[in-house]
Amino acid sequence: MEWEPVIGLEIHAQLATKSKIFSAASTAYGAMPNTQACAVDLGFPGVLPVLNAEAVRMAVKFGTAIDAEIARRSVFARKNYFYPDLPKGYQISQFELPVVGAGHIEIELEDGSTKTIGITRAHLEEDAGKSLHEDFDGMTGIDLNRAGTPLLEIVSEPDMRSAKEAVAYMKKIHSLVRYLGICDGNMQEGSFRCDANVSIRPKGEKKFGTRTELKNINSFRFVERAINYEIERQAAILENDPNAEIVQETRLFDAMTNETRSMRTKEEANDYRYFPDPDLLPLEISEEFIAEVKGGLPELPDQKKHRFIDSYGLSVYDASVLTSSSELADYYEQVVEASGGKAKLSANWVNGELAARLNKENLEITQSPVSPQQLGAMVRLIGDGERSITGKIAKQVFEAMWNGEGEAEAIVDRNDWWPITDTGAVENVVDEVIAANPRQVEQYRGGQEKLLGYFVGQVMKLTKGKANPAQVNQLLKDKLSK
Repeated sequence: MEWEPVIGLEIHAQLATKSKIFSAASTAYGAMPNTQACAVDLGFPGVLPVLNAEAVRMAVKFGTAIDAEIARRSVFARKNYFYPDLPKGYQISQFELPVVGAGHIEIELEDGSTKTIGITRAHLEEDAGKSLHEDFDGMTGIDLNRAGTPLLEIVSEPDMRSAKEAVAYMKKIHSLVRYLGICDGNMQEGSFRCDANVSIRPKGEKKFGTRTELKNINSFRFVERAINYEIERQAAILENDPNAEIVQETRLFDAMTNETRSMRTKEEANDYRYFPDPDLLPLEISEEFIAEVKGGLPELPDQKKHRFIDSYGLSVYDASVLTSSSELADYYEQVVEASGGKAKLSANWVNGELAARLNKENLEITQSPVSPQQLGAMVRLIGDGERSITGKIAKQVFEAMWNGEGEAEAIVDRNDWWPITDTGAVENVVDEVIAANPRQVEQYRGGQEKLLGYFVGQVMKLTKGKANPAQVNQLLKDKLSK
């Protein structure tokens, strides 16, 4: 049987407000347990929640960015369920009338094609606290600092058909919320995570299969692994027993065993006993407010990518990588400016040498020891002019800048890495290489023209990379053809 996966994601993006969604308590990360949960967050008798206007602005910002319907009137509801770190016994969320309605986003697939993924809704809600299982000798600790933290839950349509599509979608949303400045996207701290709904059906079948929900995954790599495991698990059940059925349930992904395991039977909406929160008035949003938010949107990832392709002549791949985060895009544009407009060469260095080194050191672009001005000044030196350097020398200059040894030009001066401009001196080295390799000379003249690269390499080695490669090529061709 050939199976088709059907996947939808529920992404929880923690909004970057300074205070919680219904109280003035701080949302700062890393505080001592239970020091940032006030009486409102804990649901003490007599307290009243007050909606954070900035959280609303951020939700509308997201909605306008995905071309979604913005509800002029939305309602907060109480979602009732028991959980140890849910102090009130209910979560304030939105159910029937969310603030953001249907929208869409476009993702890029591995083959370069694009696919539109529908977004069903995005609603505001408060986060629960956190259960701590370490260092309590068989007991569980509760940290309520996160209780009441504002979340935007982004619910997709079941439009994805592979784990890779799901990861591409999740990365696109991750990039978008960071561009908008509404979420820091820090997955390790739990401020961006998702639940994945996965089912399978026979290829060509229109009816959906029974889905399972993979809960609280906070890594792109884990999302892909969890979905792939769940697809295989469900397929094995249905293929081993034609009468078997998939149980609708919530499952957890264990990154150590690379498996999912049952957590609880999946609840339906009626199990939560949703009803309008009596302490919160309906949220009403004016046309003027929506227009104001829309007018303040920054340049979005797709817009920036197309501008990079049109303005800088970059490939789709280079432009996609460079616009994956606003910080990286800003860094690149500063490199281009400092390089004197060498857009393609700047892209090669940012996506190549710099990216590799940042990855090796586990650093973000904002933590780079080499500033965009430094890198751009070095790229400016790469070329064919008298005051220029070769790519090989540039790598040595980059290493020196990374280690804090100063600016590119000063490093080249200090190490005497400027190119040899004396044609006679280069010609003498070429003659020396030809004289030292009679067998290769004979082979080259016998038709093995690929050996030219060998001769160039020898000359560059003797000149310590300071000879002009184009000049060396021409001199060798002239002398070897005689």
